[in-house]
Amino acid sequence: MRIALLFLAAFLASGVEMVEALTIVLAVGITRGWRSTLIGVGAAALVLAVVVAALGPALTLVPIDALRLVVGGLLLAFGLQWLRKAILRSSGYVALHDEAGIYERERAEAQRAGHVERAGVDWYSFTLSFKGVLLEGLEVAFIVITFAADKGGSVVVTAGAAAAALIVVAVTGVLLRVPLARVPENTLKFVVGLLLVTFGTFWGAEGAGAAWPGEDAAIPVILAVYAAVSFALVWLLRRERLVAAGAET
Repeated sequence: MRIALLFLAAFLASGVEMVEALTIVLAVGITRGWRSTLIGVGAAALVLAVVVAALGPALTLVPIDALRLVVGGLLLAFGLQWLRKAILRSSGYVALHDEAGIYERERAEAQRAGHVERAGVDWYSFTLSFKGVLLEGLEVAFIVITFAADKGGSVVVTAGAAAAALIVVAVTGVLLRVPLARVPENTLKFVVGLLLVTFGTFWGAEGAGAAWPGEDAAIPVILAVYAAVSFALVWLLRRERLVAAGAET
């Protein structure tokens, strides 16, 4: 169960961020050409590889309890951020993420941007694709690294999940050449947020010296508690919004 949830969390988290990066790359590549755009993608991938290569081995030097405490805190920070946004979007307080709209805005900006070449590279295409892939990729890298840092055989699982997400998103993008607007991104972020806070709580408590009843069997219970609280918050916020709208009318 633990390995399956780890794979699911890493796969979905990686997939969501890669879809957002793909939207930027497609908009720039289709509008201004692929050569400079792909050079920017390659440069960002190289930087990400260096970050992962540097941080991954360094974590093995940290004592396991301290590592789990730090990892738990990081996962809670990421997870609560994703979960907060998902709850607000599900309740109607924040608009749903619109990949198609973002794609059209990026295309319009790319068409309006001037053409400046540096070393034979269209600088706008290079910098925008580099920034988009790097920023989204860094979040994926940190999530995957923190999962793998548990030292419980998680490295292969999380790396495999991220690689699988990359293949699925990249192949789909190449075949369709359109943003993946139909992907239920808010639902995915809701699930990922729940999984991240679940593992963050589990590992953080272990790092602080707590012992969970049933050990790994406690993970689904923690997940169920967070899910129940989150759905209750969505219901309460929706109700509050409807009451406020009724009062205004």
